[in-house]
Amino acid sequence: MEEKTIQSNFIRNIVINDLETGKHNKIITRFPPEPNGYLHIGHAKAITLNFELADEFNGETNLRFDDTNPEKEEEEYVRSIIEDVSWLGFDWERLLYASDYFDEMYERAILLIKKGKAYVDELSSDEIREYRGTLTEPGKESPFRNRPIEESLTLFQEMKEGKHPDGSMVLRAKIDMTSPNMNMRDPVIYRIIHADHHNTGDKWCIYPMYDYAHPLEDAIEGITHSLCTLEFEDHRPLYDWVVRECEMESIPRQIEFARLNITNTVMSKRKLKVLVEEGIVDSWDDPRMPTISGLRRRGYTPEAIKNFCRAIGISKTNSVVDQQMLEHFIREDLKLKAPRTMAVLRPLKVVITNYPKDQVELLEAENNPDNPEMGVRTIPFSREIYIEQEDFMENPPKKYFRLFPGNEVRLKNAYFIKCNKVIKDEEGNVVELHCTYDPETKSGTGFTGRKVKGTIHWVEASQAIPAEIRLYEPLILDEEEQEDKDFLENINSNSLEILEGFVEPNMVDVKPQDKFQFFRHGYFNVDPKHTTKEKITFNRIVSLKSSFKL
Repeated sequence: MEEKTIQSNFIRNIVINDLETGKHNKIITRFPPEPNGYLHIGHAKAITLNFELADEFNGETNLRFDDTNPEKEEEEYVRSIIEDVSWLGFDWERLLYASDYFDEMYERAILLIKKGKAYVDELSSDEIREYRGTLTEPGKESPFRNRPIEESLTLFQEMKEGKHPDGSMVLRAKIDMTSPNMNMRDPVIYRIIHADHHNTGDKWCIYPMYDYAHPLEDAIEGITHSLCTLEFEDHRPLYDWVVRECEMESIPRQIEFARLNITNTVMSKRKLKVLVEEGIVDSWDDPRMPTISGLRRRGYTPEAIKNFCRAIGISKTNSVVDQQMLEHFIREDLKLKAPRTMAVLRPLKVVITNYPKDQVELLEAENNPDNPEMGVRTIPFSREIYIEQEDFMENPPKKYFRLFPGNEVRLKNAYFIKCNKVIKDEEGNVVELHCTYDPETKSGTGFTGRKVKGTIHWVEASQAIPAEIRLYEPLILDEEEQEDKDFLENINSNSLEILEGFVEPNMVDVKPQDKFQFFRHGYFNVDPKHTTKEKITFNRIVSLKSSFKL
């Protein structure tokens, strides 16, 4: 059973008050993504908030696709969103589409026209923008604003029947062109788009705008608390106007909260799509992407993501969260779950010259010293092993305690070895070390003789499993997104490093998404895309240590 700490926040307090005063008997929330891209970590915050808020008060949450823009939406995105929400561990009450309500939205638009609250406008999009005014100057009325109701009804019907081309006319709400809130200056609520829709096919060639459709969807579904991010705060008067003027029986309440921003992370589906289309990443689920599918492929767990979302809390003030905070929660989640193993990322061969040539010895090692219940494993040891290149220096600085000529170190779970000879290639690169071992120093035998200051890891050479190791750095160099800068200028060209290394032979049967702690290197996940029968690929989820503290 997953443990979670419920933190009080202003939205939760509103819900408690609404239940205690009898305003609502049941809480109904919704998560309403537009299927125009893959979900990212920011959506995970909204998902966790909506589902867990309703769950706490025995309510319901709908998963609804705001699919009112057929030119940008695809069935691929619908499938990915369903998979992501389910993977996070949430069960929705109903799976719905905004397009399910197109007929009712159309009828409500007819009602607005009949009430004198909407009209068909033939200004171009540029002219509408010009007529709208500025933040300091009021807008001016369209010459079509006061056209007869019957004329607007006829033209709107013709729009629906496909008798007019894209962009030739729109339906606008008739509100107040002098309002200080730009969103209330006769916003467009329907436009003509001759395009097939992923759900309704070619039934419609007019589509509602988000600001008109969304409040109607909430009202139709009986949503009690419509939770959205702060950029929609100025849209709330229009949200309430649509619900009221369309004479909806159910009255939802829109509540805004701060969106999630993370250092060195792009949090825009539009920008993420550019990364995919420009080939900067290999797909939406590239492990460098902040998408839920990218985090999953990298090795993040649902528990880590949800714990992160709970910890950052809900507020009315935008702020930036350190990326290391997310990394903290995956470390916390995996430290008792992930088996420990040894892997050599940049191999350097070591020959133990005094070890019997044909002997292979089996040693024991704990799978997870922090969780004894995970038991032990056996690892082979022989005359030839691999160590990390960085664990040897021919001319080391002071306080370097690893291997160098004449120095002795402990091999993790094995013996002391001493470096006696360095083999180099024609270019002077170190390619092999000759060492001797002390058979009296075997780990676990209680050896109490001399001590060494360095312990290094290794992999036995004859049975080692070749593996591709992928190391990641932040994709974006800037700590915060800068709206006035081209984010592509801040792409980190060193965000991916691919190494050819070796892992212990007991890793031969690993499966995609299996997670391990590589001794000294960090936590790693078996990549589901690049792992084959011939080659295992590991993604580093996160390094072992960080200076970050909650």
